Amino acid sequence: MAISLAALLGVNSLKLSKAGVAETTWHQDINWVAVTELEDPQRFLNGGELILTTGLRLKSAPEQRRFVRQVQRAGAVGIGFGVGLSHEAVPPALLAEANRWGLPVVEVPYETPFIAITKLVADAQSADHYSKLERLIAGHQILARALLTGGGLAELLKQLGSMLRTDIALTQFTAQLYNSSTAAPAADAWSSFPIPTGRRDACTLWVRQPFEDTGIVGYAQNLISVELNNMVKQRQAQRALCGQVLEDVIHGALETSEAQRRLAGVGINSTRKNVVLLAFSPAHNKALGSTSVPRALEGAVAAVVGKDLVVVINDDGGAAPALARQLSDHLAEAGIHATIGIGGAYTKPNGLRWSYFEARDAAGHGLPVNEPERLSLTSLLLASEDVPLADMAHESLNPLRAFDAAHGAELMTTLESYLTNNGSVAAVAEQLTLHRNTVRYRLAQITELTGYDPSVTADRVQLWLALAVARLSARQGK
Repeated sequence: MAISLAALLGVNSLKLSKAGVAETTWHQDINWVAVTELEDPQRFLNGGELILTTGLRLKSAPEQRRFVRQVQRAGAVGIGFGVGLSHEAVPPALLAEANRWGLPVVEVPYETPFIAITKLVADAQSADHYSKLERLIAGHQILARALLTGGGLAELLKQLGSMLRTDIALTQFTAQLYNSSTAAPAADAWSSFPIPTGRRDACTLWVRQPFEDTGIVGYAQNLISVELNNMVKQRQAQRALCGQVLEDVIHGALETSEAQRRLAGVGINSTRKNVVLLAFSPAHNKALGSTSVPRALEGAVAAVVGKDLVVVINDDGGAAPALARQLSDHLAEAGIHATIGIGGAYTKPNGLRWSYFEARDAAGHGLPVNEPERLSLTSLLLASEDVPLADMAHESLNPLRAFDAAHGAELMTTLESYLTNNGSVAAVAEQLTLHRNTVRYRLAQITELTGYDPSVTADRVQLWLALAVARLSARQGK
């Protein structure tokens, strides 16, 4: 262990004696020993040294007093004054000035070489460093064992808190992955350490102050980083597996009993009410598959269906909006701009399928969080892979799009306005600032190009459905 002036005096072989009355730094650890005969050694000192001198150049009282002031300002622990060479005793002026500034002075007899003191302090420093290194290695082993024996992050962080004798927390985006305290970490009372993972996951290790870090926090950061990356891979694999089951249920490819069995296999009890939360993000769909979820949703089943993140929660619908908002905030914090759709609360596999369609339809409304509405026939038809509705819609509308692109005719705009205004030529003319005859001429062009007459009810339904499907397809990235 590091040694102090008081401990040095206890080493009989050195034959040191206390020369003054000052004891301010008497029990402070000596960082190093500096031997000097300079009148002003202050610029060569870092603080915490024991200054050894024979006073070779300190002939006068002013020089002696100035020397004391210089080493005291440098933060020295004390002065060891060698007698029997330049001075037979510690000079009274030096001793008085040291007492005035609270700087201890030790008399070193002629027969005690300075190197003996230097070696003793160096040996103590080396033993202290070795002891700290042993404790650090032991700490490394404890943390690694906590992680590798199945305890996971929670056990690792528990052990870290025990070593540092303080509270530990781990946050990722808006989620709190671990906290040994009931209080949320705050910058004024906690120290923060970023966890490198190679992803924009804003993961932070928090340690409540005060604590003494011997280097174990840096090692813990690396272990946490490795474990978080492993968790990402596990999350991706689990969500892919759950996604396969959900896709089979959604597509109606399973008998009820088989669907119930497979859902139970991934943690979904279809005999109870479940709600689907669907996160839709065309710009960040890849990140959805691996990102974490808020702590409130950790018990839910998460899956990747298509390019969307689907979270199935066991709920009667009452808690779903609040959970959806937490998910939205969490993803936004992670830099993922997504719209969240909420499905209804239903039992049985078919109910889960219906909730998914409602959530997907709601997500298409574009708000950060979208609650379920009555499903449209268009949405249900588009959800069925057995009906090539999107292809039929494009086949109906592509002639109009091509004509508009070639001639700037705005037939698509005219058609949308005509259907929105319930077939009123006058309303279309007013809305688009056109003559009524111009509107009629464009409607005739639409009939000629598509083969569907907007004034005929059956054809009007076909065109309206084609426009609705086109909008829904574009919204859902199909």
